[in-house]
Amino acid sequence: MKKACVSVRALVAILVVWTVAEWHGMAVCVFADDVKTAAAEDWPRFLNADFSGTAKLANPTGGSAADWDWDKEPTCRWSLSVGEGYGLGVVQDGAYFHFDADAGQERLRKIDMTTGEVLWSQTSDLSYRDLYGYESGARCSPTIDHDQIFTHGVAGMLTARDRDSGEKQWRVDTNDRYHVVQNFFGAGSAPLIIEGAVLVMVGGSPIADQSIAPGRLDRVSSDGSLLVAFDRHTGEELWKSGDDLASYSSPRTMRIDGKEYVLVLGREFLHVLDPVDGRSSSRIRFRADILESVNAMVPVVDGQRVLVSDCYQLGATLFEIEQDQTGLTFTPVWQDPDRRRRDQSLRSHMSTPVLHQGFLYACSGRNAPDSDFRCVDFATGEVQWTAMQRQRSSATRLSDVLLVQTERGPLHVVGCNPEQFDEIAIWELNEPFFDEQSSHPAIRFPCWSAPVVSGNSILVRGDKTVLCLELPRPRSTAK
Repeated sequence: MKKACVSVRALVAILVVWTVAEWHGMAVCVFADDVKTAAAEDWPRFLNADFSGTAKLANPTGGSAADWDWDKEPTCRWSLSVGEGYGLGVVQDGAYFHFDADAGQERLRKIDMTTGEVLWSQTSDLSYRDLYGYESGARCSPTIDHDQIFTHGVAGMLTARDRDSGEKQWRVDTNDRYHVVQNFFGAGSAPLIIEGAVLVMVGGSPIADQSIAPGRLDRVSSDGSLLVAFDRHTGEELWKSGDDLASYSSPRTMRIDGKEYVLVLGREFLHVLDPVDGRSSSRIRFRADILESVNAMVPVVDGQRVLVSDCYQLGATLFEIEQDQTGLTFTPVWQDPDRRRRDQSLRSHMSTPVLHQGFLYACSGRNAPDSDFRCVDFATGEVQWTAMQRQRSSATRLSDVLLVQTERGPLHVVGCNPEQFDEIAIWELNEPFFDEQSSHPAIRFPCWSAPVVSGNSILVRGDKTVLCLELPRPRSTAK
């Protein structure tokens, strides 16, 4: 449990009242005054509902978010102590849902977005040992759709729960059912909901492959279960498809000639599948020739163009996907030179690029010494600028600004400007902050999740802490 300060500002008074509370491992910094909602309230899945990593403005005014009062120290609404894991949660109907591991169990909690109060907490058994010593918590976010929430844990446990009560509806051990040989860092792909189905990247193998040592994926065979669709209400298998092993990307949808498809960047191939029956429409190989390499970014889509990227050998490729008499075809629009990282436009690793008005904004690089933040022309692959060298980061877009969370804690507010790196402010979230108006603990390495924006709140996380911070106001109305 963590002791924390609670600050309450009355609507009609200047007096600030300080109290101390100890409550479910949560620090609360609550403000009673109403703040104009800046973004849509819901963030129901990883990268938001449209897979763009962009917060949708609920009340757009035509003004620029770059003109908001970013220089002011952010106000903390509440903070939450979290267990093992690396992902941020999701938001729906005024509640935040956080998925982690604690005391050897997977844990899903529902938190009131206004107060930070834990409304319920549900746990289930977890048995997992990481091959490289990483934590045993979730690598990916839950997914919410209507009154259900779905979690996919590091050990491959897929669970459906009632969103309001947390009551378990069904559970499938995908590792056991599909004979998954443990991937380097366990399972780490967010579920995708399409109508009555929940689609999950599984990547199972023949049962005989269970004798292969974990991590020796060069010896493992696929058995057509890269992506598995389950009935969202019963957990029964509807179909399985894809001869490939799992990656750390997440499935997403796209439309080709008016028809909806599912894109899946697996361990070895980029797949295009029919969401109704799982039929494979096409695939193309995209993988580095290194055993200990992974695909992790989610494909970026613009019309019928798809960008994929890795940080090991391939860099990035932009494909045009078209329908011809033989089916779907992949045509490279531009392609980075293989194994020449200094000449590559983009080397995405853990984070997914943000596409805005024809330009990609993204972290490029595998480890901190070879990483930077950059802007790339989506259509040509031409690098517009690079900045923030020797730092890994993840970004979320809000209107015309990017919230760039570095893995050491500082959050950079950067303008969406293809002409130059336009840094508006830096929030030093790696340092604790205390004054008579607000306080927040520090967030510590690793901060590997891109911020989540809901209403007038920003959610960020570090190793043991999630912070809920208040978005700044336009300078003309800031007090």
